[in-house]
Amino acid sequence: MKTLRTLAWITAAFAYAIIVLGFVVRITGSGMGCGDDWPLCNGRVLPAFDSAKTVIEFAHRLAVLGLTALTLALAAHAYKLRGAPGGSGPGGTLRPAALAVLLLVVQSLLGAVTVKLELPPHTVVLHLGAGLTLLATLVVLGLRAGVHGGMMEPPPGIAIGRGGIIGATVLAGAVILLGGMVATTGAAPACQGFPLCNGQFWPTATASGLPHIHWTHRLLAYALFFHLIGLGLGLRRKQVAARIQEAGWVVVGLGVAQVVVGAVMVLSLLMPVWRGVHAALGTALWVALVYLVWLAPKAPTGTAGTPN
Repeated sequence: MKTLRTLAWITAAFAYAIIVLGFVVRITGSGMGCGDDWPLCNGRVLPAFDSAKTVIEFAHRLAVLGLTALTLALAAHAYKLRGAPGGSGPGGTLRPAALAVLLLVVQSLLGAVTVKLELPPHTVVLHLGAGLTLLATLVVLGLRAGVHGGMMEPPPGIAIGRGGIIGATVLAGAVILLGGMVATTGAAPACQGFPLCNGQFWPTATASGLPHIHWTHRLLAYALFFHLIGLGLGLRRKQVAARIQEAGWVVVGLGVAQVVVGAVMVLSLLMPVWRGVHAALGTALWVALVYLVWLAPKAPTGTAGTPN
């Protein structure tokens, strides 16, 4: 299982990088850097790198190609280990490996449709959602391989705080997806100032609706921030397992950093570097929450978790 675990984490790192690079593609307006061709780029296997947008989009496609090779290798290795302890069945490694292949196919098809339709926001968001789900699946696979290979302890199995953790994960996913919508629709400059939108608690309606798209993203981000603070304090008060508390405070730290970077990004008039950091932190928060969900599985009926 050691090789499978290592391969899973390498593949997850690739998936993380691709999500962040996808945000860079949107931030820089490079989505059509290869035209409406897929899988070719401007009608060629190797395009003429005559613009920065072509370079960025082609780099994203090359990264996806690398992720495809890694995911297929990961699934093949998981299939090879299907007879080993923890190789198959509930809680095993084969199911998430197979799901990763399926999600990769879905994500690739959505990417092709997105390019062919010239970046409609709804397919861009679906593409991002498939990427986040794939990343979560790869993280779970890496964790399971570590446990079954004896390289890490199994999760404590404590149900306390699980509802709040799952709620935070769902909310974080919604915030990231809306962030993708903001970047794709060009709604980023529609809300100036921080923490309000153009100095208003509820922005004035416009024909484009862009201020409301941006403001909805911010409101959910604020809700997530306060939810994470409450979650961290709640886990500490309930004295859950030490690993869950530590992971909880990492999540809180990432949530605070995300809000601070978001404020700097807006106040710096949306400098691309801050937008990229904002996307990277949001994706890191997603990974941390997936890990926290894995650490706090539902306890079996009639059992109770005890702090470590």
